[in-house]
Amino acid sequence: MSEHVFPLDDARLLVERALDEDLGDGTDVTTVATIPEEQESVSHLVARADGVVAGLPVVALVVEAVDARLGTGVVWVDLHVDDGDAVVRGDHLATLRGSTRTTLISERTILNVLSRTSGVATHTRRWADALAGSGAMVLDTRKTTPGIRALEKYAVRCGGGTNKRMGLYDVAMIKDNHKLAAGGLTAAYDSIRAAFPHVDIQVEVTTTAEALEAVAAGARFLLCDNMSTDLLRTTVDAVRATGEYVEVEATGGLTLEVAAEYAATGVDYLSVGALTHSSPILDIALDLDPDPS
Repeated sequence: MSEHVFPLDDARLLVERALDEDLGDGTDVTTVATIPEEQESVSHLVARADGVVAGLPVVALVVEAVDARLGTGVVWVDLHVDDGDAVVRGDHLATLRGSTRTTLISERTILNVLSRTSGVATHTRRWADALAGSGAMVLDTRKTTPGIRALEKYAVRCGGGTNKRMGLYDVAMIKDNHKLAAGGLTAAYDSIRAAFPHVDIQVEVTTTAEALEAVAAGARFLLCDNMSTDLLRTTVDAVRATGEYVEVEATGGLTLEVAAEYAATGVDYLSVGALTHSSPILDIALDLDPDPS
């Protein structure tokens, strides 16, 4: 069983919305016209490429939701791998047994969600592998697809990444526009600490001087934005020299090609928005078994 906690309520909402888009107020006209109501079958979810799987609980959610809406019949789902598992092309991820109508109506919603979340997990695993042994971890951002943030961030965890914050509510993050509007970095920090005494505060900095100002103000998490590796190393050394325990993140335009170089500067994290905004899907198919016996 996967060690990652699947966001069940968010997934249910997503499935209902996806079925609304696909079915409207009606049904699947092709499937209902071509498949007898009583027909049952066996089908397989198959990986068409190597990758990391995330989102498998969605399969059962979709077939259950389709049957509940349309009364097309039950489908039983047997999972053969866990979320977070590495798979190779040709691996069977799950077997579906039961109503052919329910299976075919469910197919595209299952694949849309599972391919997307598995793509995020696969991309994240490449980053985690690139950083292995460096002491640095890969973080995601809020650059997620509207409506499916919880699932995408779950997929990041399945791929070996770390969630930085879930939204605007759980962590304060002072960026350039906040500094300008509040009258400076320290003023912004002090305002947040006064208004929300117990919230964690992260501060984006672009120079070593800004980093030291943030630490002096009380910040214990710094986002070093768009720094060269030389400037980042200098900044990390200066922050460590304060004697304060401060977590340092490199962020801004990072790629896998430079991941090791940035990790070698001594940062704790590399923040990568591309995990959720630019991951290609993992190609997954649903194949009806021509000989289920």
